[in-house]
Amino acid sequence: MSHSVTHASPHGRFRRWVSLETTSGALLLVAAVAALLLANSPWRDHYTTVSDAVIGPAALHLDLSVSAWAADGLLAIFFFVVGLELKHEIVAGSLRRLGEAAVPVLAAVGGMVLPAIVFVTVVVALGDTSALRGWAIPTATDIAFALAVLAIFGRGLPVALRTFLLTLAVVDDLLAIIVIAVFYTASLDWIALALAVAAIVVFRAVARSAHPRWWLLLPLAVVAWGLMHASGVHATIAGVLLGLCVTARPVHGEPTARTHRYEHAVRPISSGFALPVFAFFAAGVTFLGGERTDAVLAQPVVIAIVLALVGGKIIGVLGVTALATRFTTLRLPDAIGLRDLLPIGFLTGIGFTVSLLIAELSFPDSVHTDGATIGVLAGTVLAATLAAVTLRWNARKTRNQDMNEDGIVDTDTRPIRDPADT
Repeated sequence: MSHSVTHASPHGRFRRWVSLETTSGALLLVAAVAALLLANSPWRDHYTTVSDAVIGPAALHLDLSVSAWAADGLLAIFFFVVGLELKHEIVAGSLRRLGEAAVPVLAAVGGMVLPAIVFVTVVVALGDTSALRGWAIPTATDIAFALAVLAIFGRGLPVALRTFLLTLAVVDDLLAIIVIAVFYTASLDWIALALAVAAIVVFRAVARSAHPRWWLLLPLAVVAWGLMHASGVHATIAGVLLGLCVTARPVHGEPTARTHRYEHAVRPISSGFALPVFAFFAAGVTFLGGERTDAVLAQPVVIAIVLALVGGKIIGVLGVTALATRFTTLRLPDAIGLRDLLPIGFLTGIGFTVSLLIAELSFPDSVHTDGATIGVLAGTVLAATLAAVTLRWNARKTRNQDMNEDGIVDTDTRPIRDPADT
């Protein structure tokens, strides 16, 4: 896993291209659009047949549908990358110093609580209390999609804005992971869970050894994932925990941290395959006419998710940040002003991947699930559009020398660029 590919080779150039935030976001969008087109075409029966096809060994309770493999299996790869990002930010990044991380962390909390409140308020007001189980759907932020929109439309804005969004989104995902583990675990097999933890501990020991081998780490990761799945805890949690096990500082005389090397190795698989395949099987909702479609679109859950993703997120992020900087000694990071948080708030409304996952976990009936999926897609498109417009508006406005109003002239005013585009 420590093996690296130079960017000079065609393979290396392809890996770098797939790892670009703009590419990742584009692939997600293409996969979702393809799913919607197929689900509303003459080939929709074939799409459904493939999605529902069951594969895997029944003896290990892994006889899952293709769509379940995408949600439980492939998405664990994405969450492994999230775990690596979390570990890096906690040990050596923007979450290392509490004073600097406090505002984006509080903004992330506000950006989760307010959407949940909006969702609950809307579904109760519209009389669909059976949808309350989906309260967590609009709380998540899609890191890949949000950073892609920022990379495309945020040119000219300071790079500190990307760091702020990344910190906020990483904390957001951490809280969403905790929500999934706590609220979407129906029953627990404690023996399987204990064995999963044991496998993760062994993975940690190997990952921190002087000479970790991919042919040992990969089977350990698969075993940990399988046992986590068998325990009743959502299997993607294994991906996060495995990512957190990797050291974020150089060890054994190595020039770079293993979190960076492992992320470089796995991110192309996550961005170029795992996420698009998940989106392809999660976003396929049929809009063709009929009573069922009308019933799906008329659900309170649809409007609740859209309002929560767009309105709840912006109110939560902006409101909490304004209160924190107004009534405490906390300040926004260098080169960021309160007006910059308008597009950031809209960017956090891009739920997509994790929101689609929670939607699948929330409802046992397909009508509610389809309605939630439509709400997530509509809310994500609206939030992304508003984010793009406000980013360009913000980039055209003149910036002063002390955007965060801390009495110190801003020093880091480097413009945003895609970190993989080097």
